[in-house]
Amino acid sequence: MTSNEFIHKTVLLKETIDMLNPKDNGIYIDATFGRGGHTKELLSRIHGGTVYAFDRDESAIETGKQIENDQNIIGDNKLVLIRDNFENMQERLAELNIDSVDGVVYDLGVSSPQFDDAVRGFSYKKEARLDMRMDQRQDLDAEKIVNDWSYNDLVRIFFKYSDEKFSKQMARSIERIREDHRITSTLELADIIKNSIPAARRRTGGHPAKRIFQAIRIAVNDELGSLEKSLAEAIDLIRPKGRISVITFQSLEDRIVKHTFKEESEVDVPRGLPVIPKDIQPNLKLITRKPILPNEQELAENNRAHSAKLRVVEKI
Repeated sequence: MTSNEFIHKTVLLKETIDMLNPKDNGIYIDATFGRGGHTKELLSRIHGGTVYAFDRDESAIETGKQIENDQNIIGDNKLVLIRDNFENMQERLAELNIDSVDGVVYDLGVSSPQFDDAVRGFSYKKEARLDMRMDQRQDLDAEKIVNDWSYNDLVRIFFKYSDEKFSKQMARSIERIREDHRITSTLELADIIKNSIPAARRRTGGHPAKRIFQAIRIAVNDELGSLEKSLAEAIDLIRPKGRISVITFQSLEDRIVKHTFKEESEVDVPRGLPVIPKDIQPNLKLITRKPILPNEQELAENNRAHSAKLRVVEKI
């Protein structure tokens, strides 16, 4: 199934590009190209600019090639596709003799087409081999984690990435069943997780596999570690007055973004000092002190928008 057969509605599209404050002849990074929603919107706002689009997913890059060849979208701008983890943006741009940019946009998490394509193994609702790799060139996948990681490592990622109170029971169930056979199916793993918790708990709330699949996915793709490294590189690359717009969809990502932006926008100075010396000025200025949330219309039209938060900073 091709990417064109999936419907992907970009969340907070107008707000994200508005806050990026794009300008003609600017250089921008779309750190999470996906299906190109933010890139297309950005290209429609500028002339003579360049967008460097990063994505680990081969299908996303294939979509990008279609956009790259569509002069109605590109106009007099330039789109450069880079298949790589956004944590390597500084190195990859240096290879192209780019050492500073005017803006960076992130749309974190898994794109709708990745979830909707059952064979990718991201969904606990659809039968597939346990995979969950954003970059299918890498060796580590969900099947290896579920079957080869120790009980203690499973408990650790379940607690850390999903805050699941029944993490130990779930890890024990996985450990017991994999002694008999390898767990390779998404639906089998979802059933194992569901049957690991008390019957009363199963009757309330959502499916417990949702959180555990998230935890495994984060571990497979090192999503939080990559985000921390990438944000540091983006802050370094941004020119004065340049901006970084980040959309998050879950609390662990949002916490990293919030704390990183806060640390880089504050300095410790002696009380009563009338002017902050230039050599200890903060790197960033918060453009959004509170995150921008989707409006009621977008919430009604796009279920994925419900957990979205947009945070924006500007380089000083």
